Amino acid sequence: MDDKADKLKLRCEVGLLGGISLIAGTMIGSGIFMSPQLVLLNIGSPGASLVIWACSGLLAMLASLSYAELGTIIRESGGEYIYILRTAGQPIAFLFIFTSVVVVRPASLAGVSLSFALNAVAPFYQDCPPPDNVVKCVAAAGILLLAVVNCLNVRSAMKVMVFFMAAKVLSLAIIVIGGIVLLVKGNTVNLENSFEGTNLDISSIGLAFFQCLWSYDGWNNLNYVTEELKQPQVNLPRAVMIAIPMVTILYLLVNVSYLAYLTPREMISSTAVAVTWGNKVLGGWGWLMSVAAALSAFGSLNGTFFSGGRVCFVAAREGHMPDILAMAHVDRLTPSPALIFTTAIALIVLIPGDFQSIVNFFSFTAWFFYAITLCGLLYLKTKRADLPRAYKVPILIPILVIMAAVFLVLAPIIDDPQIEYLYVTLFILSGIIVYVPFIHFKLFPGLLNRMTVFLQLFLEVAPAEKNL
Repeated sequence: MDDKADKLKLRCEVGLLGGISLIAGTMIGSGIFMSPQLVLLNIGSPGASLVIWACSGLLAMLASLSYAELGTIIRESGGEYIYILRTAGQPIAFLFIFTSVVVVRPASLAGVSLSFALNAVAPFYQDCPPPDNVVKCVAAAGILLLAVVNCLNVRSAMKVMVFFMAAKVLSLAIIVIGGIVLLVKGNTVNLENSFEGTNLDISSIGLAFFQCLWSYDGWNNLNYVTEELKQPQVNLPRAVMIAIPMVTILYLLVNVSYLAYLTPREMISSTAVAVTWGNKVLGGWGWLMSVAAALSAFGSLNGTFFSGGRVCFVAAREGHMPDILAMAHVDRLTPSPALIFTTAIALIVLIPGDFQSIVNFFSFTAWFFYAITLCGLLYLKTKRADLPRAYKVPILIPILVIMAAVFLVLAPIIDDPQIEYLYVTLFILSGIIVYVPFIHFKLFPGLLNRMTVFLQLFLEVAPAEKNL
């Protein structure tokens, strides 16, 4: 067992198609089926909402290209966590992992699972809203099912990702074709005077971006599994350059299709715009859009789950979380303890879960750490230009993304201060209270060691080395 433990590594099972599916499959989730009406509500006009969707896609593309360079310099899994650790040091990296593991990742999983559950049960409650307990039970079942799949086999998890990506692209293609048919017939009433009523308040623009960027979340997922990616120096940039433009074009065409059939008032009053579109266009078959939205959210949930478990795994390997989370199953070679831990936290967050608050909190916190990560890239480009890298982006690109991230973090606070933003900031800083005694001074090592030995035997796991 000791000899096997020394050589235990996660398998490199993710190829180019798997990488594209992980990015696009996670991005195309609940957002495009639920966020368009919220973007329109905040920005005020159809034309401006399309501009927000296009700018969000461009921002995701520029950020992912910057991350691709980071991934070819620091060829380790973990995404933002490992990049911040290698460039800014342990305290800031711990603040990220503390916030990510305790709130951001579980909140993201809870938000997507709630969206999946709402759409999955909608056909059974066509005349009334589904009971809250039913929705949360279905959401919990979805999380548990994906936990089992991801713990059993990496290849099975990737097959699920590829299948659901194909299903959701087909669903969006149906919406796009429907819109093109109507526009070809000359029905462009809803797109006339499309910028009338645009809301240019800074806080409104920021909230519109938050809701839109929720739909683009997942652009950085491949960086979380770099060590499991075949030829990362080649496949990481290629997957990014294929997946994100494809998703951006799809999103824009889908929004045009929504606007071709629905008036702005109909979109704003809808709770799920894709379902409203389906009821109007497909008639008695409108429930298919609920099924499509559920499948889309389920596939996105799988991608979020797959990458989220790797963040816990890498953080534990670096000593910022309990050692048991840095172990992999001795036969299946999956980071099952980290996946189980992620599942448990997500189920706890799901209990009081609210989709709207989850989106706003996640976006605000995420872009704060994206800015810190890209500052690390600027450091590597200016101070460590000697490091080998297979891919480079012009320095202007990360600078533009940092400026956008600063705007997204500060603009809503300055224009419309709310006490919730203070709570978020205090929560992030509270990680120092955990870091000093438990990480820096390593208190209570004996108790943690006994728990680690027990769980290691119970879960049949062993420490895993880096795939370098």
